[in-house]
Amino acid sequence: MPAKFTDQDILSMIQERKPLPENYRTRVQLRDKHGHKERELDITGDQGNQYRLILRQSDFNAFDFSIILVVALAKTNQIFRLRRYNGKSHEHTNTIESDSFYDFHIHTATERYQEFGAREDAFAEPTNRFSDFHSAVNCMLIDCALELPKSPQRNLFEEI
Repeated sequence: MPAKFTDQDILSMIQERKPLPENYRTRVQLRDKHGHKERELDITGDQGNQYRLILRQSDFNAFDFSIILVVALAKTNQIFRLRRYNGKSHEHTNTIESDSFYDFHIHTATERYQEFGAREDAFAEPTNRFSDFHSAVNCMLIDCALELPKSPQRNLFEEI
């Protein structure tokens, strides 16, 4: 049975400080995987929650990307998608609200979509806060309390 979280639980996990490891840069270099590039990075939050940052970028469409923050559910092999930052590559429809849009957008897990029986992060809102893969990553860093190490390394996702 999938985990169910309240909106306050979800907000607490999103706001939990998540320090990135010193060697994060080498661990987030995207690798080829069947028509797209992908990489994952496991992160431990300050409260002990286990998170995973998932990065995906299409090989064919620069606007087809997804930056995903999940929390690993204790004592299971399940994950719970907290936030997802998607490119402008497809139309999205919020089922409960019956609204659709074709734009860059941010998915957020919600209690009501879980109760509705949909994926926890099925609700999304269009955004103008990012316009490509790298700016979407930076937006997630800010929104989800992902903290860069205090080291002389370059920015997390500057052009490689």
